[in-house]
Amino acid sequence: MARYTGPVCKLCRREVTKLFLKGTRCLTEKCAVDRRSYPPGQHGQSTGRRRKASEYAKQLREKQKVKRIYGLSEQQFRNLFERVLKEPGVTGEALLVALETRLDNLVYRMGFATSRKQARQLVRHRHILVNGRLVDIPSFHVRAGDEVKVADASRELVLVKVALEQFGRGQPVSWIQVDTDKVLGRMTERPTRDAIPIAAQEQLIVELYSK
Repeated sequence: MARYTGPVCKLCRREVTKLFLKGTRCLTEKCAVDRRSYPPGQHGQSTGRRRKASEYAKQLREKQKVKRIYGLSEQQFRNLFERVLKEPGVTGEALLVALETRLDNLVYRMGFATSRKQARQLVRHRHILVNGRLVDIPSFHVRAGDEVKVADASRELVLVKVALEQFGRGQPVSWIQVDTDKVLGRMTERPTRDAIPIAAQEQLIVELYSK
C-alpha cells in the first residue's frame, strides 16, 4: 500500500500545527512549523489572497490532520470510520478510541518506539507479542486487560533501547501501565475521550463523512 515518503515536517506545515510525526524528537528539535507557521508552497504566505475557509475545508483539514497523526491511508481511515459508525455511542469518540487502541499506537504510547511509524515497523517485523502471542498486524485491536510486550530476543534492538531512554518525555496516558524493566505494558481500561491527548475536533470528521 502506497504511503507518503516525503518530509514529514511538510505535513505539519500543511496543517499549521505539530503532528508529532517524529514522535519524541518533535519535543526536542526545532520544528519547521515553529519557524514558518503557514502552509508550504509559493502562496502559503499570501494569507491576504486566501478566502475564509468553508465548512467543508475545515472538515477536510481536520480529517487529514487526524489521519496523518496516526499514519493511516485514506482507505484505512474510511474503513475504520465505517466500522465505528455501527457501534453504539458517540461516533467521533469511538473513532478516536479505535485509533488509540491499534497495536502500533499502543507500542508508541508505551514508549517502545519513538514514533508511530517506528512502532508500526516493530510490529511488522514481528518484534511484538500480545498476551504472549506474536502479532504482526499494526491495526490489531488491543482490548482492555491485554498485555503488549517486546519479544525477549528484540529487547537489545537499538531503536527499542533509545525509545526506552526517552520514555516519559511524551504525554503519558492514564489507561496504560508500563514495566520498562520487562519491556511490557498493559492497557488497563478502554480510554475515554478526556484521556486521549489529541487536539482534534472529531465531530468535524463525522460531519465530513456523513455528507
